[in-house]
Amino acid sequence: MTSELFIDVQPKEITIALTEDKDLVEFQREGREASYSVGNMYWGRVKKIMPALNACFVDVGSGKEAFLHYQDLGSRFNSYQKYLKQVTSDKKKLYPYSKASILPELPKEGSISNILQQGQEIMVQVTKEPISTKGPRITCDLSFAGRFLVLVPFSDKVSVSTKIKSSEERARLKQLLQSIKPKNFGVIVRTVAEGKRVAELDAELNVLVNQWDDVIHRVQKADKAPLLIYEESSRAVAMLRDLFNPSYENIYINDEDTFKQIKDYVTLIAPERAAIVKHYTGNLPIFDNFGLTKQIKSSFGRIVPYKGGAYLVIDHTEALHAVDVNSGNRSRGNTNQEENAIDVNLGAADELARQLRLRDMGGIIIVDFIDMDTAENRQKLYERMCANMKKDRAKHNILPLSKFGLMQITRQRVRPAMDVDVEETCPTCFGTGTIKASILFTDTLESKIDCLVKKLNVKRFDLHIHPYVAAYVNQGFPSLAMKWKMRYGLGIRIIPNQSLALLQYQFYDSKHNEIDMKEEHEFIGKPKD
Repeated sequence: MTSELFIDVQPKEITIALTEDKDLVEFQREGREASYSVGNMYWGRVKKIMPALNACFVDVGSGKEAFLHYQDLGSRFNSYQKYLKQVTSDKKKLYPYSKASILPELPKEGSISNILQQGQEIMVQVTKEPISTKGPRITCDLSFAGRFLVLVPFSDKVSVSTKIKSSEERARLKQLLQSIKPKNFGVIVRTVAEGKRVAELDAELNVLVNQWDDVIHRVQKADKAPLLIYEESSRAVAMLRDLFNPSYENIYINDEDTFKQIKDYVTLIAPERAAIVKHYTGNLPIFDNFGLTKQIKSSFGRIVPYKGGAYLVIDHTEALHAVDVNSGNRSRGNTNQEENAIDVNLGAADELARQLRLRDMGGIIIVDFIDMDTAENRQKLYERMCANMKKDRAKHNILPLSKFGLMQITRQRVRPAMDVDVEETCPTCFGTGTIKASILFTDTLESKIDCLVKKLNVKRFDLHIHPYVAAYVNQGFPSLAMKWKMRYGLGIRIIPNQSLALLQYQFYDSKHNEIDMKEEHEFIGKPKD
């Protein structure tokens, strides 16, 4: 299986697409100015105590207050609070962490009203991003995740991933980490640390300890809460960290700065694989060039077709995700109803497993498969679904088909389900239902180019248009594009862009920042001879 990763960096957002054998299987899009990100830490202030929920709401500096349950305070909460009180009491001299005392663990059963007070300042970490009307979920049980290790302050325990089966390797890793970890730190050894040398683990451990030191220094200097005290150095690196697999064939990035960050990160964690990181410099948008735009358009939306004319209908609600399997206009040939049902259902299981990863659907998923009569076929479908979901990194649980033919799936929900809008708003009529004559569209483009060059003095820019329009502009000799270049300069580049509607256009300057030339009522300039 060939796996490739593609990173599209735009001024306002970063998009990562993962393909397996050229098929899109994971898709993440995140704004570069996003308020929250899982793993970020905040110096927050308790706003409201909710005794009935045994929880509180914490102000972390954005519109939605974060939710903190008593169980999420963590067993080491008392140790944290005592040390942070010592840190914030002296703004000039930092109280050494090595001298911090570890207090008795917080009871598993207790009341948050006895622990926290309104207005109290605490250090928290985001565990779930805001979903719908709910604010982010946070915890006081802090951790710093690396590629091989997870650092846990105020703990002396070393835990090894249960996925490492070799008892000798588990003992080696545990003994090794016990010998190199600093005082008052616990460590969780991740699966990918299996077989790694002490130098690699020690280097990452030092990086994580330095991150903790930076957090404490920021808390010490904080004037008042709320305050962001720790975030990933790069959105792209943060998104890549959990996705990265050394088995990737290629990682393509279209931005030079992000390329250097990713290159440095991969060199640090897997130096022998650094060559797979490549800077994409083509004129076409990166997703268009590698055939991903079409897959994105066809894979998202309420109706998802798959083999033989069958399709899934996916509906998202506040409580759950509902999936209906339909055979559609599939040709049944000479097969009987039972054979047709199991064939359609097995294809649906393959596509559904891909959709769960692709959309990052979490919570409860209810799937209505086509009814089957035999228990053997129902078991076959259940086993097929379980096998497909083994590739999924998110925690999940799958139940066999119920007597109503429904399959129930629970999947870890960390962020909102990815729901890409594949329907395009008409860029020319703005919802009025009427447009100017299409033959005048190129005149509109020329008037915009004339304005850019002569009025705004922009000499070098890219014009992104639909591939059909680009083909029309570039046809013939001399082509319309050649005439524009002779008239306005050679700094004009025509870029076909599959993500645009037929009569939509976008201008970008030499630094790839969009130049807004759109108007609700376009002025069609008189074409020049």
